[in-house]
Amino acid sequence: MIKVNELEKTYKSYQRGNDFLSTLKSIFKRKINYIEAVKGISFDIDKGELVGFIGPNGAGKSTTIKMLTGVLHPTAGEVDIIGYTPWQDREQYVAHIGAVFGQKSQLIWDIPPVDAFYMNKAIYDIPAEEFEETKDKLVKMLEVEELIKKPTRQLSLGQRMKCEFIMAMLHRPEIVFLDEPTIGLDVIAKETIREFIKEMNKKGVTFILTTHDLDDIEQLARRVILINNGDILFDDTIEVLKKHLGNKKHIRLKTEEKLGDLSIHGVKCKQRISQKEFEIELDNSLIEIKDFIDQVNQRAGVLDINIQELPIERVIKVLFGQNKNV
Repeated sequence: MIKVNELEKTYKSYQRGNDFLSTLKSIFKRKINYIEAVKGISFDIDKGELVGFIGPNGAGKSTTIKMLTGVLHPTAGEVDIIGYTPWQDREQYVAHIGAVFGQKSQLIWDIPPVDAFYMNKAIYDIPAEEFEETKDKLVKMLEVEELIKKPTRQLSLGQRMKCEFIMAMLHRPEIVFLDEPTIGLDVIAKETIREFIKEMNKKGVTFILTTHDLDDIEQLARRVILINNGDILFDDTIEVLKKHLGNKKHIRLKTEEKLGDLSIHGVKCKQRISQKEFEIELDNSLIEIKDFIDQVNQRAGVLDINIQELPIERVIKVLFGQNKNV
């Protein structure tokens, strides 16, 4: 559905001096600086995938998304999305895609969202029957029947984001680009939005998600593309990503008696909360969890234990560290 081949984007800027003479000289002759934002990346995305596209600030992910949506022209490379080249066939192409940006609203501040929905109906020339069916279904799914009649300015951030999703989905796009869709939302609103994304994905909508909230990635994406300094560092499933640190577990342990020392082979104490409570990283390739529990039981007694996979933040930090010179 999406084919990206050797995509590049280089920005050109001009260097100015810091003093009067240098500034004066730059009027007649300026030094050009070239910034490689995206360095020849390639990837394919199949229909119905939900891909997390992540990286630190300045990694090149926003530039890539802008090229995929047709907002930017690349310096080099090819993109084919459902048969269109985004920046060349923009007028036809945009009818097949949707976008939700957590920090940029498509709604109009002083009018109710439902009026903005009808504006989109006209823009995309959606048949009346299809529009009403889609609108009613989405409004019911997100439980905003009354909210869409209020001016947008009166809605909370969570309520507004629900309406943003309806706005983006009214023309039944095949591909939706999400940029920080849950930013600033409370736990309940985040869960509602995530469930909506999952439901749409089950219906065959392809999603590309960029976010700094790694909970979104863990709960939504099956595949992760990790970009840094304009290069792709990783492109595979979250399960494979976590294996970069080996078979390790994050354990929160509470003992019955004081435990003075945790010097057990394959176990690293990340934080000693108290003399009876610890945050631990356990390497399952060096010691079995049951053997660890037996040893702690013999020494201090296990009162409570919580075992989890390593947080994805930890995996990504290590991967960035391994590729810091890329």
